[in-house]
Amino acid sequence: MNRFVLTVLLSAAVTLPDFALADRGPEAVGAVQQTEAPHKGKSFRDYLKTLMPKPEEDAPVTEVTFSRSWIDQQPRAKGGEQWQCLAEALYFEARGETVKGQFAVAEVILNRVESERFPNTPCGVIRQGTGRKYQCQFTYTCDGRKEVIAEKQAYERVAKVARLAMDGAAESLTDGATYYHTTAVRPSWARRFTQTAKIGVHLFYRHGQRTASN
Repeated sequence: MNRFVLTVLLSAAVTLPDFALADRGPEAVGAVQQTEAPHKGKSFRDYLKTLMPKPEEDAPVTEVTFSRSWIDQQPRAKGGEQWQCLAEALYFEARGETVKGQFAVAEVILNRVESERFPNTPCGVIRQGTGRKYQCQFTYTCDGRKEVIAEKQAYERVAKVARLAMDGAAESLTDGATYYHTTAVRPSWARRFTQTAKIGVHLFYRHGQRTASN
């Protein structure tokens, strides 16, 4: 399991909907991709890595433990606009999930950031296609409802998950997944991709045809 230096500070830079990413599917991505700005230079995660100081041998380190008690013990999270976008997405998409499930959803968003198929920042990925009602990747961003964070403790928890995920603290959980859906639905697009993981109430997928062995 990857270890993380707690002293890293980055200057740059939330009832659970059953859809988002799933109900739109990959077709929606193609419909809106051309409206996004082209990728320029390094990925957002690469940029974050350049801000991280090199850890000293005697610096305090910790292991990520996927438990609510562990995440509650972590210091309050802080960050800029990109961290705020990711924290809000985790609140509306996965606050009812396990901590491990929240990290997995965050990982999908960051995997999209790294992919040339999607915008190259967390905010860009999360807001993709929000110009028309229900024509977006994350339903909560285009359902016409006001986004209200009513559960303060839940938000503080997912905000910590977002911070740790952006800082590369957790191990890889989804094997490169860029799509997910809840076990409550069975979207047709899922048959065309490779399922990489099942964590909590979410199934995760990446590009690549299914085979008889998977």
